Amino acid sequence: MPSATERVAARIAEIRAARNDTGVAAAKARINRVTLARLERAQHPPNLDTLERIAHALGVGVVDLVK
Repeated sequence: MPSATERVAARIAEIRAARNDTGVAAAKARINRVTLARLERAQHPPNLDTLERIAHALGVGVVDLVK
């Protein structure tokens, strides 16, 4: 079973891919594109503040990222 970090990473990547997001979410969330890429590869667990900013940038709720 994937870890919580891996599930969140996959969900962020899935939403970004569906929207053909090429870095807009990172800019809107005020995080570095490299950081977002590391989050999507589950190399770095996001904190709650970062999750909130990413969710807002993607136009979804935090709960949608942690399903």
